Amino acid sequence: PGPRARNRARRTRRLGRDLATPRAPTSQPVMHARASSLRASSTPNAAGRMTTARKGSSGRRAATPTRRGGRAVVARAASSQQNVMPANAENKPVAIVTGSSSGLGLYTAKALIKNGYFVVNAVRSPEKMQVKANELGLDESSYAIMYLELGDLQSVRDFATEFRRSKYVKNFQALVCNAALYLPNATVPSYTKDGFEECVGVNHLGHHLLSLLLLDDLAQAPDANMKRLIIVGSVTGNTNTLAGQVPPRAGLGDMSGLRNGFKNSDRNQGALIDGTRFIGAKAYKDSKLCNMLDIKAFAERYGESTGIKFSTMYPGCIADSNLFRNHTAFFRWFFPILQKNVTKGYVSEEEAGERLASIVYDPRYSEQGAYWAWKGGGDQLWDNYNNNNDDTRTIAFNNKPSKEGRDMAKANEVFDISTELVGYKPTALDGFAKSFDRILSGAGKK
Repeated sequence: PGPRARNRARRTRRLGRDLATPRAPTSQPVMHARASSLRASSTPNAAGRMTTARKGSSGRRAATPTRRGGRAVVARAASSQQNVMPANAENKPVAIVTGSSSGLGLYTAKALIKNGYFVVNAVRSPEKMQVKANELGLDESSYAIMYLELGDLQSVRDFATEFRRSKYVKNFQALVCNAALYLPNATVPSYTKDGFEECVGVNHLGHHLLSLLLLDDLAQAPDANMKRLIIVGSVTGNTNTLAGQVPPRAGLGDMSGLRNGFKNSDRNQGALIDGTRFIGAKAYKDSKLCNMLDIKAFAERYGESTGIKFSTMYPGCIADSNLFRNHTAFFRWFFPILQKNVTKGYVSEEEAGERLASIVYDPRYSEQGAYWAWKGGGDQLWDNYNNNNDDTRTIAFNNKPSKEGRDMAKANEVFDISTELVGYKPTALDGFAKSFDRILSGAGKK
């Protein structure tokens, strides 16, 4: 046989040996080397594609592939080589931004770098993040990329562990919980690796655990006046706005679904926080309401004792954001037109990123437990038409959440249930901080 035939035969024999030889399972390190030296590769999980969820003996969904944009989420193996802080960035404040490979998160990272921060991009796809960083021309000495899958609590724990081992923790100044999943047309729930409904698991529970794990480190930030922990909210989680009144409306009800950890749930019951029939859009809205309530609880419990300023925010309607990638083609075409020409609530990804970044670096935004918003390009039609200028588009104000969004009893209930679900074990700081802040809160009321 000729050379080509011999080469084909060798490849066939090699493939046969690879398939016949069992492989030891690989670990899933989360720390990536400098962005320019990433060596990530895909490792399929147990099924390698979407499958019908299985129920374990506990009733909670067994670990099955989760859906992102109609595809299975795969684990990623990568080099665990330790990041090294560039010499010219050693004195820069460090901010972690989740979901920064696109949209609001990407432009928040860009704005933070422009304002002197070193940004740790916590993302599901380091390769995509690197491409986007190159496209925007981000200064390579001002950012790093680390793998984080919020739909897998072990990945969250691994991320926190690796971040603490890195050089970045020394100047850790801000945590920005931005990543979000929106499945507006879903009629059947999908689940995280830990068995939680996916929107709630990614948008709320993953960020809740990440915030708890990094709380002690953030409390020790070098600049005591600029410690920030921000979880991005949404106008759709507030029923006191026009957008919040669009059905299905956000509402946590008796929280029976969340309280039960979504065990034994399906499309008919148990997969929403309030335990009712599953609607994809409501799952997202409820998760954002949880984000805003969570911040209220964090602020009450840890604000005074840690010095961290906890806040949430709504950056305006980024109508052409990748967040809507799972919506219909017609919606993706029509929605930006509506927001630009009718509601006047449209903001670009870049403007929204500048807004979110300003809550991190601007000392004016120090009010504890605030819900920051902007009148120009915001959630109120009147302001969008009559109060839309440079100042109202660049200076935030502390907006008023809905009645449910400022219910402290519910906020503390969401916090406690969520903490138990993610398996977080309180530290000594937790007990001290909770007691200290409750005493101060009581003294303030007197």
